[in-house]
Amino acid sequence: MDILSDTLAALRTGRPSVVRTDARAPWGVRFQPISGAGFHVVVEGRCFLLPVGGDPIELGPGDVVFLRRGTDHAICDAVAGEPVAFEPDRVDTSSPIGSFSVGGDGARSVLVCGAYHLDIDRPHPLLGDLPEVIHLPASPGRHPALRSAVDQLCAEIHRPQPGSDSVVTALVDLLLLYILRSWYAELPRERTQGWASALNDPLIAPALKAIHDDPAYPWTVELLGSRAGLSRAAFARRFTAVVGEPPLSYLTTWRMAIAARMLRETGDSLGAVAENAGYTSEFAFAKAFKRHFGAPPGAYRRERRERRAVASSL
Repeated sequence: MDILSDTLAALRTGRPSVVRTDARAPWGVRFQPISGAGFHVVVEGRCFLLPVGGDPIELGPGDVVFLRRGTDHAICDAVAGEPVAFEPDRVDTSSPIGSFSVGGDGARSVLVCGAYHLDIDRPHPLLGDLPEVIHLPASPGRHPALRSAVDQLCAEIHRPQPGSDSVVTALVDLLLLYILRSWYAELPRERTQGWASALNDPLIAPALKAIHDDPAYPWTVELLGSRAGLSRAAFARRFTAVVGEPPLSYLTTWRMAIAARMLRETGDSLGAVAENAGYTSEFAFAKAFKRHFGAPPGAYRRERRERRAVASSL
């Protein structure tokens, strides 16, 4: 698995959800914070995104907006007015697809609003490197793969068919990859810092791949530097400058991410989780995990399972 796909898979805490929103002027919707990231696709009409503490962003048909931390925000047909709470209808609570209608009898707008459930307790540099809001305006010939995914998603939600739940889940996951790819493609060429830049850095990318391919291996700065063809000191300086943290610090970050995923999604023993994360001692692993997440592994597992049970009952 490539580094980007690997990272997104480790950060997911549940399948994404999506809501078709039909609005008629005058209208406004307030979105509450979520544990993860959110996105909106404008299918029809024009509207404004109102981020907290930020300037209004005008949106038109085909525009895509991604909010990396799922913070509260509003979308409306005009900047003035009091928005209503976003409370979608879900006839089948097991389905990731919902619907929502709002507004009066004026001009129509249609949006697809979605959520990615991600582990944001200790954000991976992938999320920390992103701006709070990514706006990808529709434009002929621009980001064709993203446009294709948007078109397929809108068509599937507009006319659900047998298997739509699985298709929509896959398309929403694909949409996230295309949003990130599109944003990466628009980064200034002179940008040399950040996790996204590291993915294309000819010296740092091989070391990142080595960590992701075998996180349990007893990596040292010298060994990782050999993957880049650099001395220990030169590699450490370059890795820290590009990624934003030292090599062994990132190794711990990644080990903790995959350990957290195992605790959330499997019933494996703490010993097995520790070994998979590169720790020969369960005690050392538990100590490192608590330092990273603020809770011991067992408590983390129980809390996340309780969260999932509550979410599935809503």
